[in-house]
Amino acid sequence: MVKRAAGFLVFRILNNQIEYLLLRASYGIRHWSPPKGHVDPGEDDFTTALRETKEEAGYSDLDLKIYTNETMTLKYDVDGVPKSVIYWLAELVNPCKNPVLSDEHTEYKWLPKNEAKELAKFKDFQDLIDFFHDKINK
Repeated sequence: MVKRAAGFLVFRILNNQIEYLLLRASYGIRHWSPPKGHVDPGEDDFTTALRETKEEAGYSDLDLKIYTNETMTLKYDVDGVPKSVIYWLAELVNPCKNPVLSDEHTEYKWLPKNEAKELAKFKDFQDLIDFFHDKINK
């Protein structure tokens, strides 16, 4: 059985620079990632992305311009179990509004593309940033 998750790659444009929101997990290897989480029973992926972003970063759909046609799905194994995570691209409407973290995360960073890719470390996530960055610049 594949575990499903969903989230948003949140970006902002501040001082003419594109920056991506990464959250540091308070558990495990304390990895950096965008807001995302497991799909609850009876919930669709998009609803999960909205719920998880609200819970983990404090941003609601009113805070975000969501590009519903811009998605990318990452597939990888976690402890031998297949996982599929769909991400939508979402722009923070007020670029000065900082996230409010849940206890699942210890800190956040807004980073330009290359720094976000370096911090994220995982190749598939680096590809996600490149993919969406190209979409933003079109």
